[in-house]
Amino acid sequence: MNNKIGRRDFIKLAAVGTAVTTVTIAAKGNPLAEGEATSPYRWAMVIDQAKCVGCGKCSLACQAHNDTREDAPWNRMIELEPLNGEPVYAPVPCMHCENAPCVDICPVGATYHRADGIVMMDYEKCIGCRYCQLACPYGSRTFNWDTHTGANSAVPEWGEPEVERRPRGVAEKCTFCFHRIDRGLAEGLMPGIDRQATPACVAACPVGARIFGDLNDPNSPVSVALAKYPSVQLRQELGTSPRVFYLPARREETEESA
Repeated sequence: MNNKIGRRDFIKLAAVGTAVTTVTIAAKGNPLAEGEATSPYRWAMVIDQAKCVGCGKCSLACQAHNDTREDAPWNRMIELEPLNGEPVYAPVPCMHCENAPCVDICPVGATYHRADGIVMMDYEKCIGCRYCQLACPYGSRTFNWDTHTGANSAVPEWGEPEVERRPRGVAEKCTFCFHRIDRGLAEGLMPGIDRQATPACVAACPVGARIFGDLNDPNSPVSVALAKYPSVQLRQELGTSPRVFYLPARREETEESA
């Protein structure tokens, strides 16, 4: 279901019912912070609100490929105030913040950065304290109160599960489909360009509103899009440095589509 909010409120987004903790804990088991590993890649996503039509196919593809519960999506769709009479939408996945509060506050290192910047979950380490869910200023995490045994309504129309279901008692969230990225790179494919190596939500978008790629490559799809248009990041004042960028709806493009 879409929640309608103003564009300025969207930029200041804080999920209803989610508190942002001001307490931080030194990051543990964080390769990105500790320099334990390096990567030539810095993955990021761009969401072009001038193109997004709110069809929800990105959410359905995510649900199918990551085998998520229908009532706990990893990719929420928010409807903003119209521009020139045209609806404006904003999908909200995990932001994969460079300075991620969820990573800092996890007491057991279950939430951590990969060297390429993707914020990951180690479900074997997770103790279900939900500190990460409380700390996330974007409402991007869900919690498994029960074992998910039901059928996935998005399968097979929107894809087949590519990862195991998470156990009861752990937090979960969008992973940028790291399994597709890693598999693609191993096969000589490039995420953001080759469909098989790209996050499922991006590959499923019928209008090209979602873009993925490597910020370290000036010719990658995300670098080109960010160089061409002004962009915003949610809750920039918090200093989280999200790896998800939004290209706000542009008046001239909404007029052309009317």
